[in-house]
Amino acid sequence: MPDFGGRSQKGPESRGASQPVRLSVFLALAVVLVAGLGISLYINRTRSKALQQEVAGLRQRMEEIDSKAESARSRATAAEQSARQSATAKAQADSSRQAAEAEAKQALEKAEQAKQRADAAEKEKQAAVTEADRIRKEREEELGRLQEALEKIAETRRTAMGLVMNLDSNAIQFEFNKAAVLSANRELLSRIAGILLTSKGYHITVYGHTDDVGSEAYNQELSERRAQAVRDYLVEAGISPEIITTKAYGKTKPLVQGKTPEARSKNRRVELEIVDTILNFTLPK
Repeated sequence: MPDFGGRSQKGPESRGASQPVRLSVFLALAVVLVAGLGISLYINRTRSKALQQEVAGLRQRMEEIDSKAESARSRATAAEQSARQSATAKAQADSSRQAAEAEAKQALEKAEQAKQRADAAEKEKQAAVTEADRIRKEREEELGRLQEALEKIAETRRTAMGLVMNLDSNAIQFEFNKAAVLSANRELLSRIAGILLTSKGYHITVYGHTDDVGSEAYNQELSERRAQAVRDYLVEAGISPEIITTKAYGKTKPLVQGKTPEARSKNRRVELEIVDTILNFTLPK
């Protein structure tokens, strides 16, 4: 019957019928919830696995990147060391080159200095040769003049060292077994001294000789006394004693061979050797 109060009146049967429905709904909701949880767990598991795989892939890529980075760092370090070594080698090469250039420059300077000294020495040598030639020419002319003047007094011959004047018995004479200079010979020796005094740069040696008559000892002593007598007279006439010496040969060096009066007359002699002391030098080579 209608409820005039606006509410439907349900009996116990209606309430009993709604309870199974509610249970079914609850179960359905539970199933849906469980299913949703399962799906969610599945999805989460799938995502977790994918994430794990992704993380593993990322880790592998990171390892590969680290390996490549390490290799790159090794190569960079090697390249840096090589660059340093190259820079050091270049610096050493530059230093060596600079040292070599400096050494070469010094060598060139020394060579130039040596060349200049050599040129100067060559000029000095040429000047010395020129001067020596001039002196030699003057001395040769003087020697020729001296020979010409002495030849007017006695036989005078030219030698490699100068002149030899032969005063045999026709030019100068001594008494038997005596060495005193005779008055007749003084004029001749004075003329010789006068000529020698006009020239400078000579050394004079007086040689004494005898003939073959008598012993060697006798003739040696006699030739010494006669050579000394001639020297003393020349010194007395003005010749410097420092430039005149004597030497005696006795009968050991005859001028001519033979025992004739003529041969013995020629071997009894005094010789004057006149050596040019200025020309007695060696020219520069």
